[in-house]
Order: sequence, then structure tokens, then C-alpha cells
Amino acid sequence: MEARDSELEKELNATLQARSELGPEYESALIDSFLEKVDRRLDETLDRRVRRHLAEQQITIARGARAPQEPLANFGERFGFGIVSLVLAIPLSAIGVANAGIEGLAVAWLGIVGVNVAQVVRSRSLFRRSEERAKSDWEN
Repeated sequence: MEARDSELEKELNATLQARSELGPEYESALIDSFLEKVDRRLDETLDRRVRRHLAEQQITIARGARAPQEPLANFGERFGFGIVSLVLAIPLSAIGVANAGIEGLAVAWLGIVGVNVAQVVRSRSLFRRSEERAKSDWEN
């Protein structure tokens, strides 16, 4: 990876030197050219990593083992839903207590828990369906 970093460093130095020789009127063109090279380098690295990951998965499946499951699948969605639930719990709790006392608070929190349980059930069923779909794709 250091060889690639030194190549980018050389490109950057060349771009800066060209800018000092050509002047500020060519600055945006030089920057665009350098960024295109960086973008190309990132795309190549990403493509190589994706191909390697897919090859590892295919080898694992070909050997008869289950495909590795991503432990953080849908983590962002679950985390975001939990945060939104907690943020909305504050005003819902206040409204429940103001209108119906402790019973209102209990109803508000039962509703919050119910919505979160429904989200968990939904996400697990979607995960199972996608897993079944992936298995049938490999069997064909």
C-alpha cells in the first residue's frame, strides 16, 4: 500500500509543480485531473476488494459451508429506529402523564415497546426471506 501512496504523492507533487509553472488560471483543471486519478485508484482498490470478498464467499459456499452472515446487517436501520423511538418517548411520556397520569405513561411505553417489537419481527422476517432467496439463487 505504501507504493501506491508514494505514487499518489508523486502525482500530487507533479500537480503542484505544474500549478506553480502554469499559474492559477489552470488550477481547477489540474485539481480535477488529480482527483480523477485518485478516484480511479479508489475504484480499482474497491473493485479488487469486492472481487476478493465474492471469491471467498463462493469458495466457502462451494465447500458446503453456509455463507458468512453479516453481523451488522441492517445495523443502521435498527440503531436509527431505536434512537427515534427513544427521542419520541420523551414527549409521548409527558403527554401520557399529563392526560392520564401513571396509566397514560404505561400506555405510552407499551405502545413504544410494541412498535419496536414489530420492527424487530419485520426485520427478521425480511432477513429470512433474503437468505432463502440467496439459497435458491445458488441452487439453480
